[in-house]
Amino acid sequence: MSEAAAFPAACAAPSAPDAPPVLGAQRVLELAARSLFDVFNRTAMGTMVVDKAHRIVWISDGYKRFLPALGHAEQDFVGKRVEEVVPNTLMGQVVDSGQPILVDLLTNQAGTFLVSRLPLRNDAGEVIGAVGYVLLDHPESTMQPLVAKFAQLQGELVAARREIAQARRPKHSIASFIGSGAAALEVKRLARRVALTDSPVLLLGETGTGKELLAHGIHAASRRAGRALVSVNIAAVPDTLLEAEFFGVAPGAYTGAERKGREGRFKLADGGTLFLDEIGDMPLALQAKLLRALQEQEIEPLGSNRVERVDVRVIAATSRDLAAMVATGTFRADLFYRLNVLPIRLPPLRERLEDLEALVEALGEDIARRSGMAQMAHKSVAPEALDLLAAQPWPGNIRELRNVLEQATLMTDERVLGARHFAAALPLAGPGLAVAAVTAAPATRGAPARPGTDGGETTVAALPAPSPAALLRPLAEQVNEVEDAAITAALEATGGNRVAAAKLLRMSRAALYAKLARQPRRIVVTR
Repeated sequence: MSEAAAFPAACAAPSAPDAPPVLGAQRVLELAARSLFDVFNRTAMGTMVVDKAHRIVWISDGYKRFLPALGHAEQDFVGKRVEEVVPNTLMGQVVDSGQPILVDLLTNQAGTFLVSRLPLRNDAGEVIGAVGYVLLDHPESTMQPLVAKFAQLQGELVAARREIAQARRPKHSIASFIGSGAAALEVKRLARRVALTDSPVLLLGETGTGKELLAHGIHAASRRAGRALVSVNIAAVPDTLLEAEFFGVAPGAYTGAERKGREGRFKLADGGTLFLDEIGDMPLALQAKLLRALQEQEIEPLGSNRVERVDVRVIAATSRDLAAMVATGTFRADLFYRLNVLPIRLPPLRERLEDLEALVEALGEDIARRSGMAQMAHKSVAPEALDLLAAQPWPGNIRELRNVLEQATLMTDERVLGARHFAAALPLAGPGLAVAAVTAAPATRGAPARPGTDGGETTVAALPAPSPAALLRPLAEQVNEVEDAAITAALEATGGNRVAAAKLLRMSRAALYAKLARQPRRIVVTR
């Protein structure tokens, strides 16, 4: 027979007349618990008892000496929730989980303490509270190695949290969207306007137009700028993992899941902004759950039946035509309407050539800074090279422009990049186009000569004098016609060289590009 089985029988056996009475097993256990409590209470520096609601119900005389440092008197300490009066305490966690914390270091304004926390249970095994013991105060003197390790881990945790917070801060402002042309200014105006609200924003535009940069800028200008900006590239996440990526995973939800579970992007972005890049690639089956999260601000982690509230502002972006996808049934109409509250269209590079020179300048500086080569300096781009760049279709937009600039910059030591440096990287930089951009000869049409850009002479066709009747029209219309005729004549005279034409007309290249972009059909160059 085992000792455990024999214990109750031994306790119940008759005793000798002169021996003390034998107590029952339950009474022995009660006395053992009381003795254990008394021993701990006498040896500990202080003792605290809390109930199931985390309220402090009793403290020992030894614990009272910590109250001044905690900023409380006994009468306003007992009866309060322990979290309200003892910073960094885990007593509530012991009550809620029913699991003891046998050895721990607690640090707050009262000092650093070695503590132990144990749950208290009733006869039915239910947790009714917890008891905490301060085993040592100032353990740094008696437990120096343990305290040093604790301090190191705490420092590493603080550093890791700081790095994560830094990574989730916006990297760009609205001013980072380079450009002073009409299209760029309109984009920045709309971005500043939508930043004042919490409504969903939908960024529309071709790949490489700066949608992610603008999302960072909108977040940085919003009231949520102090909280996290969390990004998800939907096209880069496998369909089978998207639900877990968005909504998180409950502990043990499936084989191989993390024991503690994992928070999803919605939870990480709580209080901040969630940027959903390439929203057009989201699987149809998951769109309904995303719609509910947007409408109700509620999420349900994978494998859980618990609904969690979140406060998230969503900025979505896509290079697809969502309206066409709705018509074909590949994108939910209700989700489209929910996302398309504040749409902003980002123009492609070919529609904002007036900003080309500024973009080249800004990208060149960034390339020089990030090249990792100490001797790399910012390189300028020759006028004929700018003309060559302006003639490209740029299907990849600013991202493609950066790639071309980086190739040309890193493949030569020359400080000025000419058209020939871009020949290998540009799809339309064949011999004919490169030569035309660099060496186009001025055409002589019998008109009076004007000084050329190379010290020679170029000719501009004389403009016919208008009839009196033709002058009786709106002045703005006549000015536009004269400007268009002058630009056409200058481009003809310079063989299509826009830089030379701008110099001939005494105007900046940016102004010429702006007029060409606004009236591409009225200004026609014939060679």
